[in-house]
Amino acid sequence: MATKPPAVEIEAGEHTVRVSNPDRVYFPELGLTKLDLVHYYLSVGDGIVRALRERPCMLHRFPDGLAGEKVHQKRVPHGAPPWLQTVRVTFPRYNRHADELCVTQLGEVIWAVQMSTVEFHPWNSRRADTEKPDEWRIDLDPMPDCDYATVRRVARVAHEVLDELGMTGYPKTSGGRGLHIYVRVKPEYGFGDVRRAALAFAREVERRAPEQVTTTWWRKDREPDKVFVDYNQNARDHTIASAYSVRGNQRGTVSTPIHWDEIDIVEPDDFTIVTVPARFAELGDLHAAIDNKAHDLRTLLEWAERDEREGLEGPAETD
Repeated sequence: MATKPPAVEIEAGEHTVRVSNPDRVYFPELGLTKLDLVHYYLSVGDGIVRALRERPCMLHRFPDGLAGEKVHQKRVPHGAPPWLQTVRVTFPRYNRHADELCVTQLGEVIWAVQMSTVEFHPWNSRRADTEKPDEWRIDLDPMPDCDYATVRRVARVAHEVLDELGMTGYPKTSGGRGLHIYVRVKPEYGFGDVRRAALAFAREVERRAPEQVTTTWWRKDREPDKVFVDYNQNARDHTIASAYSVRGNQRGTVSTPIHWDEIDIVEPDDFTIVTVPARFAELGDLHAAIDNKAHDLRTLLEWAERDEREGLEGPAETD
């Protein structure tokens, strides 16, 4: 009878985290284990902590590795270490609440990996006021027949609009076929207004690139060769994988910050659990300056009001 491999203790910042089943294979096609995943997150520690800091965070867990089922976990389970930080968020529609992981240091990230977390999906607000987002997320989501060259073209249009608004966007690969652009905003508006601003921006991008972009809400009605600018990622309790989050696929891709001038040369699959540590060691966190300036949404909300006067109101928020 095979003996169970011993647990290992990992130093993660101020804390030591006991990692059980370190030899369990998480990525069968790559032959990478739970301990390999721990070492990956240690290697990008500053970046992943910055991306998650102070945000409620949903965990995508794979208790049996990618060969098993994925578990979406909001609540921190009983028995978590006393130093683990959480933040309580409410779900009024269901009259419920959840104490979600709230990363403030690297040890909390490694604890989550010990709990079989592969992907980290944070809110776009922080625990100081979870109802006031400080991160506007532009999600360029290609439809099934849309090639990556089209995503690149749309990203350049989005960059052009951001420049005209005087806003700094921080791009990253999604870890899939798309691109994300994050913009720090002043936490002065609720989720509804941030989503309205995001829709107004998406429509402006669509006006400039109508052959490549759609803002059509229902998936069945979208042209299959276009990029959907998914403004609803800014709705309350909608989350996407953070910068430096590994994605739960056999390629072990990583949602990776990139320079704007890299958009035309990089391919999404360039960035994996294997390749990103060396890139991070060389370049550091390309989103390191993201908190330096927060932008006002006033102009975008004026665009939203203009569109609404013209009868272009968006669909109701979805849960």
